[in-house]
Amino acid sequence: MKVANYHDSEPIKEVEGVLKREVITADDGAPNFCMRFFEVDTGSSTASHSHPYEHEIFVLNGKGVIAGEQGSTPIGKGSVVFIAPEEPHCIVNTGNEHLEFICLIPLQKKK
Repeated sequence: MKVANYHDSEPIKEVEGVLKREVITADDGAPNFCMRFFEVDTGSSTASHSHPYEHEIFVLNGKGVIAGEQGSTPIGKGSVVFIAPEEPHCIVNTGNEHLEFICLIPLQKKK
């Protein structure tokens, strides 16, 4: 079992204005999933991307939009998002405070 504060995980700068913390990984003994915590500054966004696996998001704080091929959908505190494999997406902070969310992805095999 692991119990920790997310601040104990080293922040990684994804792109300007976006920090990621990998809070549960294979290093913790997780066999299937990785949990990550993101902070997106006001006016910033994650890079537009897609990947071959599903993606689940839970918004903890702030307001924004999730943008994809079908347009933009507002998200905020308490929103849950499912992104299908290969679906292009990015997350944009449209609010006045950090947009904070947890995302879960399958563990990636190291090359």
